[in-house]
Amino acid sequence: MDQVTLVGLLAGTLTTIAFIPQLQQTWRTRSAQDVSLGMLLTFVTGVFLWLIYGLMLGAMPIILANLVTLVLTLAILVLKLWYRP
Repeated sequence: MDQVTLVGLLAGTLTTIAFIPQLQQTWRTRSAQDVSLGMLLTFVTGVFLWLIYGLMLGAMPIILANLVTLVLTLAILVLKLWYRP
């Protein structure tokens, strides 16, 4: 594995796992009131486009990071809508 791919995988891993604490907090408290719906929708759209871009390039670090990030942020979005008052 070359250094460029390694840096990409490390960057993708760190930015992806950054969403795990938010997902855990939302799940535990059963509230996503403080998470902006507009931010989530914009972010999910951007991550989806990054995933498409990665697929078009065949860039595995971009594909993996954005696929996992998309799953995590979609889970937060679903919980945000599910726990809506």
